[in-house]
Amino acid sequence: MAVFAEDVNLAGYTTLRLGGPARRFVEATTEDEVIAAVREADDAGEPLLVLGGGSNLVVSDDGFAGTVLHVGTRGTERASAGGDTVLVRVQAGEDWDPFVARCVSDGLAGVECLSGIPGRVGATPIQNVGAYGQDVSETIVEVRAYDREERAVVALDRDACRFTYRHSVFKGNPRYVVLDVTYALHEAEESQPVAYAELARKLGVQQGDRVTLKEARHAVLELRRGKGMVLDPADPDTRSAGSFFTNPILDAAQLAELERRVAERLGPDAAFPRYPEAGGRVKTSAAWLIDRAGFAKGHARGPARISTKHTLALTNPGGAATADLLALAREVRDGVRDAFGVELVNEPVMVGVSL
Repeated sequence: MAVFAEDVNLAGYTTLRLGGPARRFVEATTEDEVIAAVREADDAGEPLLVLGGGSNLVVSDDGFAGTVLHVGTRGTERASAGGDTVLVRVQAGEDWDPFVARCVSDGLAGVECLSGIPGRVGATPIQNVGAYGQDVSETIVEVRAYDREERAVVALDRDACRFTYRHSVFKGNPRYVVLDVTYALHEAEESQPVAYAELARKLGVQQGDRVTLKEARHAVLELRRGKGMVLDPADPDTRSAGSFFTNPILDAAQLAELERRVAERLGPDAAFPRYPEAGGRVKTSAAWLIDRAGFAKGHARGPARISTKHTLALTNPGGAATADLLALAREVRDGVRDAFGVELVNEPVMVGVSL
């Protein structure tokens, strides 16, 4: 049976340790409880916030004047799909990194480079979670969700999920509540080809090479720890929402403007990171822009600060409020825009606040 409470402080449920109280808080551990809680809120015309691991949320200091549904469903099912392909269906409330660890231990390739990411499985399709050359959209074959418009459980295949860079049909769309996710993984001792240059260097291999699953996971965890991106209660740099800004994807005109500004600011021979994208667009590095705009690691505004380990993470080392974090985020966003003409976009979901 679902557990109900009132005026629960949401700071204890987010990795930033920020956020005010939820008027009503529901802890659901079965699919039926999740659906019942959603229907009850919808029938009452009450705002609903679906909460998993809280690793990608920025919640207002005023909290949430509605129902917060904390999804704690558990369970994993495995089925052969022929050849070396294995379908793994995972409940939304399962913690993500322990799932990745089990895949590596069981010899299932496809998510090993997504090690160390906080949060729960249900969030992975929403954000199209990715890191070190892998995105979950490469392995997701189906997402089961409760459709609040149809008041029914539906199954969305990969195309219906409409995955793009850090986005999907679910992001910013309250229609669907994710119930479980099915991944197509491969029985293998070795990883998928190493696609990310930094990871390849860490492993001492060339891009496109393969390593053992355990080697890939170990290297990714080391890289993430070095950036404060693996949760550690003893490390205030991990009190963040991960990367706060997405990497900008630029069209031809935006790219030309960035080239002009970089040359003007840093000199005619200065280069910036650029990665080809579909449609002739180019992705660049938000971290590079932030650093070159004058915001170094550890830069603080009041009690909030940029991580001392990674420029993309904005942290609450202790004593900050959400308003403090947003003031820092706006300072960084505006500074990058003034320096390079690029508008940074927040990656975390904003609840009751905006940039």
